[in-house]
Amino acid sequence: GQVELKLNVETDEYGYEMYWEIVPSGNNCGVGTIAAGGNTNVGCNGGGLKAVATGSGYGNNTIINEGPWCVTENASFDFKYVDDWGDGGGEFEILINGYQIKSFDALTSANLTFPFDATEPLAYDVGVYSLYSPYVYDTDGNKLIKGILFNYGTSIITSLDINYQIDSDPIQTSTLTGLSISNFGAYSFEHSIPWVANEGIYNLKVWASNLNSNTDMNTANDVFQVTIEVGKGRHNIIDQYITIAPIIEEIGNSSDGLDKPTDLDFHPVFNKKELWVLNKRIEADGSSVSVFTNAGESNETQITKVDGNAWHFMSLSTGIAFSNNGNFATSPGVFDANHNGGEPFTGPSLWSGNLAVFAEPSGGNGSHLDMVHTSPNSQGIASENGNIFWVFDGYNKDIVRYDFVDDHGPGNDFHGDAIIHRYNDFQVTMDPNEKVPSHLVVSGEWVYVVDYGSQKIFRIEIGSGVDGSVPTFGPFEVYSEYSYKINYNWENVVTTGLLQPTGIDVIDDRMIVSDYETGEIIIYDISSLPATELHRINTTATGIMGIKIGPEGKIWYVDYDANKVFKIDGDGLEWVEPEPVPSDLSSIEEASVKLYPNPTQSDFSIEFENTKNAKVGIKIYDFSGKKIYSTSTYANNINVSTEYWSKGIYNIVMSIGNKSIVKKVAVTD
Repeated sequence: GQVELKLNVETDEYGYEMYWEIVPSGNNCGVGTIAAGGNTNVGCNGGGLKAVATGSGYGNNTIINEGPWCVTENASFDFKYVDDWGDGGGEFEILINGYQIKSFDALTSANLTFPFDATEPLAYDVGVYSLYSPYVYDTDGNKLIKGILFNYGTSIITSLDINYQIDSDPIQTSTLTGLSISNFGAYSFEHSIPWVANEGIYNLKVWASNLNSNTDMNTANDVFQVTIEVGKGRHNIIDQYITIAPIIEEIGNSSDGLDKPTDLDFHPVFNKKELWVLNKRIEADGSSVSVFTNAGESNETQITKVDGNAWHFMSLSTGIAFSNNGNFATSPGVFDANHNGGEPFTGPSLWSGNLAVFAEPSGGNGSHLDMVHTSPNSQGIASENGNIFWVFDGYNKDIVRYDFVDDHGPGNDFHGDAIIHRYNDFQVTMDPNEKVPSHLVVSGEWVYVVDYGSQKIFRIEIGSGVDGSVPTFGPFEVYSEYSYKINYNWENVVTTGLLQPTGIDVIDDRMIVSDYETGEIIIYDISSLPATELHRINTTATGIMGIKIGPEGKIWYVDYDANKVFKIDGDGLEWVEPEPVPSDLSSIEEASVKLYPNPTQSDFSIEFENTKNAKVGIKIYDFSGKKIYSTSTYANNINVSTEYWSKGIYNIVMSIGNKSIVKKVAVTD
């Protein structure tokens, strides 16, 4: 009637701070104690007192195997953790009869309780832990179903079937063999049959079966289910803002929970129409998130949520960024997430974008999925893909790429698999008053960075460079990889015309940047560098910060000083499917065509080289795709009048026979 209980303990660099006990479920520490360990000078009542000097208890950065003890089978127990400094620091594994059943990360707080049952795992129990598949695809076609399996059972899994189903379509099954997934082990899978996706919204279910030719004995954790949207993504109507009078529409204010909003983003499943606004609030309370469903529409609803451990994982947050897998990350602007005046200890936190998970109770460690602690005073954050994010490190004055790798469930973070690369060929500078953040955005193969101190925008090519030396800052815990990147590509995008740049977003070859001092949003053409300024939208905002191009292509922004969030609309501002333009762009050499001046306020000239007196056809289309000009010439140059044209961006298609090239011209005031 008894089972064997063991405990594996992993300490941080302050092992002496911890004390723990295992007691019957519901008992206080010290009542009916079954097992205890760590520093007895801390004891049950020493949490947060900072009264114990070094020299007792566990060593630093060590692994200790405690036990065994005999306990009643299937009985319920509580693992009690006490920390002398109140900032956590231990990681623990519970084993029953030699099989792991639980892992606890006591990385915050002075006193924590983790419940468990003394029950040996089932022989066969495999669940789909997470999916790599994005929640949103911008194009249709073949899509691979990929994710992570987790073995909760005792048997080593050598073969299984992985299945997926789209809506009520036939189930697709792929058999995996040659595996070796042990108890509490994970395995990354890729289904052999791609999903042929068309535009639309789908329900995807993924599960494992036929475990070593056996039935899964626990169906409760089998199926991982998500909604996936396949479409064209955001519409690019940014050029239309050049020609219309902006209409500023207030979406939310302090009555909706807005409290010093710094940033905003949309849930990647666009049909949700969920706008998430990040509120900085005050250090001790941590930040909150106000979520607007059906944002900007007549049936809009709103809820503001605060995580139970926001004081640590989301303190003074400056930025929020959703990834395509439905998770999001925030960049805490605080120096020390433990608020104890110690070493700088904070960095980006990973969260679930599911409202049933985010900011809901999860056992004492908040609802966060992961956190890494090497970027104090973070000033902005951007998503690359999956659980990979880029952060503006205000303390170290560099840019850092964080790959959380796997999320480990709400409240059960583990940092050891993180991959961190620092980029420091430049020195970025945050607002010395720690008010105006410096945001980032990823577009294509580049991450675009607002550098507040240098009043400029620059970009880093993702994937370029090689690993260099180990940084001198930290690490404060063990990571899978931590190094500088060297010999990577980076370049300036905008170096003039900005006073207090803060927000940024990019779509295709258009970039928008907000300026806190002027209240303006500046539109740039980034098809070539340095970027060309095309237009400025005066929002009259006194505290503009984060900006975002929404699902319909319209611009949204937050006003920190006014505690408001806005959408910029305008008469006639909408996506219009353009008329097709010639697609054969293979022959007229780019260098053989010169177009000047560009931008222009009146006329412009087109000059041709090496056309050998061939007939050149010229067609010009406005931003909606309407053809407004057509001619042909044997001459080497032609002058075009824009006297009756509206300001905006125009496509110029130049053809010789069936060979064409397209250039753009900007007409300004």
